Amino acid sequence: MERMHYRHDIAHRDLARVSAAASLPSTSAREPTPDKTALTYASAGVSIESGNSLVTLIKPLVRATARPGADALIGGFGGEIHLPSAGYGANSPTIVSAIDGIGTKLMIAQALGDYSTIGIDLVAMNVNDLIVQGAEPLAFLDYYACSKLDVPSAAAFVAGVARGCTISACALVGGETAEMPGLYAPGDFDAAGCAIGALAAGKTLLPDKHAMRAGDALLGIASSGPHSNGFSLIRKIVARAGLAYTDPAPWLPEVSVGAALLEPTRIYVRSLLKVLAEPAGKGVRGLAHITGGGLSENIPRVLPAHLSAHVRVGAWEVSPALAWLKREGRVAGEEFARAFNTGLGMVLVVDAACVDGVLEGLRAQGETVWVVGELGERGEDDGCVLQGLERWDSL
Repeated sequence: MERMHYRHDIAHRDLARVSAAASLPSTSAREPTPDKTALTYASAGVSIESGNSLVTLIKPLVRATARPGADALIGGFGGEIHLPSAGYGANSPTIVSAIDGIGTKLMIAQALGDYSTIGIDLVAMNVNDLIVQGAEPLAFLDYYACSKLDVPSAAAFVAGVARGCTISACALVGGETAEMPGLYAPGDFDAAGCAIGALAAGKTLLPDKHAMRAGDALLGIASSGPHSNGFSLIRKIVARAGLAYTDPAPWLPEVSVGAALLEPTRIYVRSLLKVLAEPAGKGVRGLAHITGGGLSENIPRVLPAHLSAHVRVGAWEVSPALAWLKREGRVAGEEFARAFNTGLGMVLVVDAACVDGVLEGLRAQGETVWVVGELGERGEDDGCVLQGLERWDSL
């Protein structure tokens, strides 16, 4: 009856391993490469299709692990264990867990020697996957693996993790540090995290697909920038533009390219928990965390098979960083909506009668939010129809 979280995050969230030997823009400006062909995620070395193929291949393997309380059906944002069905009593909560990494955004932190914010990204990518199912994050564990432990860098990283946990009211209850020379080259390190949350007995586990109807509104909450996705493509665009990470950012000249790109992923936990607890929040029927795969792949994950998201391109503001990346990389509209969040970090499916209350609640919590579309009957599309893609041509 419950779904288990499993998706191919190497494809959606770049490479998990960071190498000091990998190509990085130098600290001094370079001449831009004259090649101005349109760039794609695949041209940056990341195949979303391969990731999707792997998930399809392993479905029966995962399904074979089912047990009471967890049916091991993959595809949700978080993995769920329904404790009453597992024999822990009718009033027991549903436990929801998520696991994720940071991706090659780590390489920019490494290039600048600034590890103060990537821990926030790590927490955000996990706790945002819990809140979309209505669960309150309770505990977090981190994993830090390297060739040789650099104590100041590791301490700065953990300080960021602690900050992310504070923002999301989630306790940092444990972790693991591993030195593995030979497996990691000198200077290499990687980080992953796991968040655990709970949904009280009697509360609705999201998405509530049975309640969704054509005409339900789609609300989008602003992202803080690229978040922690698409950085293999981002790094290629920056390199081709001839920019060093220490150069002024073309979209924000008062800070460097690297510092601007290290803006941490926004954590939506407190604002969404607040809104879900309000009367209007009962009209929230689904939430999609816009991570790897962008709008095109993440919104359909929360929809029933007969409904499709009709998204009105231009109904929200694309962040300056993402607008520059699209222009400079000549990224096509459909690719832009698949590789990046396009300015929306979270999309809500809301009963049309509750839209005003949800908008008011989110804005009262400091979120920037827009009505970005509605649900319609699904035709031959894949679950997300982007209306007015040409509007992004003027970014």
